[in-house]
This record gives sequence, C-alpha cells and structure tokens, in this order.
Amino acid sequence: MKTIADVSIKDKRVLVRVDFNVPLNDKQEVSEDSRIRAVLPTLKHLVEGGAKLIIMSHLGRPKGKPAPQFSLSPVAARLEELLEKPVRMLDDCIGESVKQAVEQMSGGDVILLENLRFYPGEEKNDPDFAARLAENCDIYVNDAFAVSHRAHASVEGVVKAAPVSVAGFLLKKEIDYFNNAVKTPKRPLVAIIGGAKVSSKLGAVENLLNRVDKLIIGGAMANTFLKSRGVDVGQSKVEEDLIETAGSIIRKAKEKGVEFLLPVDAVVADRIDPGADIRRVSINDTPSDMMILDIGPETSAMYARALNEAGTIVWNGPMGVFEIPAFSSGTMNILKDMANSGALTIIGGGDTDAAVHGSDDARKITYISTGGGAFLELMEGKTLPGVAALI
Repeated sequence: MKTIADVSIKDKRVLVRVDFNVPLNDKQEVSEDSRIRAVLPTLKHLVEGGAKLIIMSHLGRPKGKPAPQFSLSPVAARLEELLEKPVRMLDDCIGESVKQAVEQMSGGDVILLENLRFYPGEEKNDPDFAARLAENCDIYVNDAFAVSHRAHASVEGVVKAAPVSVAGFLLKKEIDYFNNAVKTPKRPLVAIIGGAKVSSKLGAVENLLNRVDKLIIGGAMANTFLKSRGVDVGQSKVEEDLIETAGSIIRKAKEKGVEFLLPVDAVVADRIDPGADIRRVSINDTPSDMMILDIGPETSAMYARALNEAGTIVWNGPMGVFEIPAFSSGTMNILKDMANSGALTIIGGGDTDAAVHGSDDARKITYISTGGGAFLELMEGKTLPGVAALI
C-alpha cells in the first residue's frame, strides 16, 4: 500500500479524505479535536511539500441534504489554528464553485470542502458523485481509517476515478499497528472484548479464538456467556438467542487451548442510576431483582494477572456502564493494568476511547486507534473497503 511518502506532491492537487466528525458545543465550536490532530502529520507533510491541499470529510448525519448544524465551518476554524495556516472553507464539495476555487490555489494552500453527506451519493457510493469529487485532484489520499470500513464514494468510489490513490500516514499507522499486534504479535497475545452485545462482537470473538492465547470478556456481553454456563444473572441484559452460541464459543476456546476469562464477581444495582442501590457480589450470588453493571474487584485482579503476563494486549469495549462513576472502576482498572503491563498495548476506538480519554494511564498506551467500527472489523478478520481499494 503506497503512501504520500511514495509520490511527488509539489504543486499537485491533493484530495485528502479525513475523519473530521468531531463533537461541537452549544456555540458550534469544536469541543474535542483529537481526530483533527491525528491527521496533522499528513496535512503538514502535504502543505510543507507544496501541494494544493483539498480536504474532505463528513460531520454528523445530515441524511443526504444540507443542514447548517452539520456544516464543517467550525472545523475549518479549529484546523486553521492547529495548522497555523489559513484554511479556506467552501460552501460545497463538488461543482463549479469548487472547481474555480481549486484553480485559484497555489502550492501550500488549504481548502476544506463542505460536508460530503449533504449529498446522498456519498453514502450510496454513487460513481458519478465519486467522479465529481475526483475531477479536482491529481492525487487522492485516504487518511480516514475510522470510516474505511464504509464503501462510500469518498472512501472507495473515488479511488476508481482518481489518477493516483495512496494512503495517508494515519491510515498506514493504524493498519501497521493492528497487523503487528494481531498477525505477528509478541506472545502471549491477550484480547479484551467488552461492550453491550455479543451480537456486535461475535465475529471478532470467533476470529480472535484462532489468534490469541487468552481472551478476556467483560461488559454486558459477558452476561450471555455467564448464562450459557448456568449462572443466574438476575435482571442483567442477556441476548437469549445467543446463549447457545456463547456456550459453543467457550467450548471452542477450550479445544484450541485459549484461556477464556469471565467475571467471577460484579457490581450490581437495581437500576442504571448514580443513586441506585449498589452492591458488590460474587457472580453466582447476583440478586434476582438486580443487574450487573460492572466487573468486581476480584475479576479485576484476575484480569490484571493475565495482562501482566502478556506480550501484546488488544482491547475493544468497556467493562461496564463507565459513564456513571459507580460503574467505571472495572474499565479504568483494565486501562491501568494495560498501561503498567510492559506489553505492546492497543485500544480500539469508539466507546473504549471515550472511556479512557484524557487519563494519565491512557498516555502510556502504545496506540489508541481512531476507529471504532473499522477497528472492530479488523478484529473480525475483514478487509476494509477503503484499504482494499488502495492495494
């Protein structure tokens, strides 16, 4: 997979797909800019190399039509501060106005196109829309790992229309880190899978059974595995239709010699609320009128021992309802133990990134991915459409 380091960029029109789907506050200002910062190495390389830089992204879910609250204008303002260079914000992403703006560019200039999802052709991967995006570039760059699992016009379709297509530094880094961690890991390789549903992580769990030495399960999805073992989990969320599948996964793990770790104690409550009746119980003593909302301290200690022995750790999905402090200890303990393990550590994006963002321990993690769904699909063993198009 070629990158921008492999092509000549001076005075070339370079169209870069990034993920600037960032949160905005009530004043329509960027409130968290890590996704913008993540692509700065690529953008600065292009600016400093004299490219005519044309940036495109989506923001929110405008459902195929213009919506002022989803304009990328606030992002342009923040990007200008971070790049320390003027960023011209356009009011469209295709058409004559864009063509004219690009024709006026000099090497080192920067343009940000308006929200791609203001057009239905983006998410439909419409070839005509993709061609209209590509008509203003000499080189297309994908540096949007977080959306590379989507076969959208700006991710996959544009590659068929652009003269040259390459990866940005962030995309290359994401793929390399994952491959090093899962395909050629320093062992033991330990994977931690959490979150709400077995159904959303089933493919990842089944694929990882062929690769890992130990598999740690947490979050609400652990309830389905526990119930498959005959554990009464009270009012906890369970995917009844997957109980048999969960039991089969546990048996497969044993057959493959994979250590499969489930909670042995839990933090339970009568409702998901800071003011709820909260207790710590053995996993076999979950009250029938309460629900499991976090792993308990004995489970955290057991998981810590597994992590301390690891050579490589990959984590996707929180251990509990981390948004409420009373149910966040399990997730934060996992983070702390990963940070102090001495292993190569990688965290998948989405909820996991949100749970650990800004903590001192998060700064000790080897790599925190920018992609939630994309990272999960890699864990499932899938090839991302946005990556496959570049190969």
